[in-house]
Amino acid sequence: MKITCRENCDNAPKKLLLKEFNISFGKGDVQNILSYLAANIVWDMVGDKVIKGKDEVEKELEAMKEYTATEINIDHIITHGKIAACNGNYKMGSGSSYGFCDVYEFDNHSKIAKIRRMTSYGIALKP
Repeated sequence: MKITCRENCDNAPKKLLLKEFNISFGKGDVQNILSYLAANIVWDMVGDKVIKGKDEVEKELEAMKEYTATEINIDHIITHGKIAACNGNYKMGSGSSYGFCDVYEFDNHSKIAKIRRMTSYGIALKP
């Protein structure tokens, strides 16, 4: 899998956490993704559905895990306190590509905070 990060994604603990989270997402690594989430996670897939609780998120991820990326391009990861955002695109094994922007809220300010809320904006990109 080719991974690019346009800016330094490793220069702050939460930036590194979100870089690794998005790589796990692209790989379909459900268990690793879950390790970053709080038990009371709320995942709002804008325009589609809202999923509440880690167990329900796990079910959704299991249904998606066969769709893995061959390339991940991260444009920006911005963090400030308990809030963060990440945008970029995934090129999938099927040849399709998706642009994304996710906004995160963590459960606390610590370096090992868990994601409590994730709002995902995704769009299929034209070839």
